[in-house]
Amino acid sequence: MFGRIRKSVGRFVKSLRADTAGGGGGERRTHNLFEAAAAYVSACAEDDQDRMDEAVSWVSPEALSFGVNELACRAVIALARERDESPRTVARRLLGLPAV
Repeated sequence: MFGRIRKSVGRFVKSLRADTAGGGGGERRTHNLFEAAAAYVSACAEDDQDRMDEAVSWVSPEALSFGVNELACRAVIALARERDESPRTVARRLLGLPAV
């Protein structure tokens, strides 16, 4: 699992370098950080590297990190309400951690 995360982060950094060095020629649509986070997380879930790389190029790394964090919080809260459990219990279960 950690190898996959490390590989994904490596690709993320590489795509940032390529995007910065390229200078960007064409016209680009402006995406907000929540669109980028949703696209990035769904691409990660589907193991679609091309879509992950595209989403990474839409916003700054800090904005993407904030968006992914916000998406995770909202998802855990929604699952907790749906399951009538605490967010802490749901988060630990999703990560495969023992109950406290």
